[in-house]
Amino acid sequence: MTAIVPVAVVALLGAGDPATAGSPGATGAGDAYFPLAGNGGYHVTHYDLTLSYDPKSRHLDATAVLTARATQRLTRFDLDLKGLKVTGVALGHVQVAHRRDGQELVVTPRTALRKGHKFRVKVDYSGTPGPVTDPDGSPDGWIPTDDGAFVAAEPQGAMTWFPANNHPADKSSYDFTITVPKGRTAIANGLFRGAHTAHGRTTYCWHQPEPMAAYLATATVGRFQVEQYTTRDGVKIYNAVDPREAAKAAPVLKKLPSVLEWESQLFGPYPYRAAGSVVDHAPDVGYALETQSRPVYDSAPDIATLVHESAHQWFGDSVSLTRWKNVWLNEGFATYAEWLYAEQHGGLSAQKAFDALYARPASDDLWKFPPGDPGSGKHIFDAPVYNRGAMVLHELRKAVGDRAFFRILRAWASAHRYGHGTTAQFTVLAERKSGKNLQGLFRTWLFTKGKPNKAYRPFRSA
Repeated sequence: MTAIVPVAVVALLGAGDPATAGSPGATGAGDAYFPLAGNGGYHVTHYDLTLSYDPKSRHLDATAVLTARATQRLTRFDLDLKGLKVTGVALGHVQVAHRRDGQELVVTPRTALRKGHKFRVKVDYSGTPGPVTDPDGSPDGWIPTDDGAFVAAEPQGAMTWFPANNHPADKSSYDFTITVPKGRTAIANGLFRGAHTAHGRTTYCWHQPEPMAAYLATATVGRFQVEQYTTRDGVKIYNAVDPREAAKAAPVLKKLPSVLEWESQLFGPYPYRAAGSVVDHAPDVGYALETQSRPVYDSAPDIATLVHESAHQWFGDSVSLTRWKNVWLNEGFATYAEWLYAEQHGGLSAQKAFDALYARPASDDLWKFPPGDPGSGKHIFDAPVYNRGAMVLHELRKAVGDRAFFRILRAWASAHRYGHGTTAQFTVLAERKSGKNLQGLFRTWLFTKGKPNKAYRPFRSA
């Protein structure tokens, strides 16, 4: 997807009649877990991000051009941006009023934007980006490292390095132009478009054509060993590995094509034209992230982690959330992919993985909340979302049988490809594909507090 050609500002603006003046876009996407995440009143179709970063001073100079469509008549709209200085905002070619309000960049057009019209907003900004601290205490966003930056933005961190409609309900294509000192590499999402060096600095160009949520974008910078090749299925692989992690990472990354092929057989065709890995040396981060088409790892991953983050390319990246409370659709599915991979590659069966978890006492943290609603943003990455989320899928598999179960997974990935899905939609799909009433199963395993007493056995629908 390519950004649209600019159009005349006058064609985008309303007549200014007070009777049809419109209203401001909402300051959030309506997600109770992160009330200020995302914004209302518009949909971003494309981001064009131009970044220049100096790892030594940790200074960023940047310009973001967002191509968007108004979903209501807009007198004002917000972008999510935290901690950086904005030096100018233009709508089309016209400078417009803007102000900061916490993590919100409030933009006021000279005249209301009409519903349905496309517009471009350009934001010039600079500063020293840093991470945001999530409710669970972990850092996310632009995380400086000793040779660059580890950029992993789930769930809030996109706003630490570019102005965004920062909620997974809004997905867009992206272009990245990233300039760093010669000797550093800058890796983003999607297809590598090339690099050129001049005056001691190297500029890297990337293009992510398929829709992507803002939290899945990356612009990781560092000293990396780069490997590029094309799989037999035509997927462009780009691996970037910190030399300090290279020896340990190599045997795992070698399995990436076979992992993607295996997952494609289970879940349907791989969703993207590009794939790969960014293996950084970032000991203070403590996690990996499924950044779209190219997961980032804070150190050399093991095979289970590679399988997990790769599975997210289907579940979480291609099929995205509409609300963070449904995050089990991401993490439960990716965790169950680990169980399936072990089962089919000489490890524990999924049933044994399930049994080991179910053996934990009722007082264990695994049972502290149901995976279908963690209760707040503080808990969306806790054990019940991952492990009990996977247990939901295993109970579903036992209830409907392998043939129907894998048909359900493929149908879910296919029906919602490049879009969004909800828990309610998944339960309806599972019942339709299996021909069974599964309400009790999902009520017990997804939404009931505490440790379930026993597995629910569904009955066939009339």
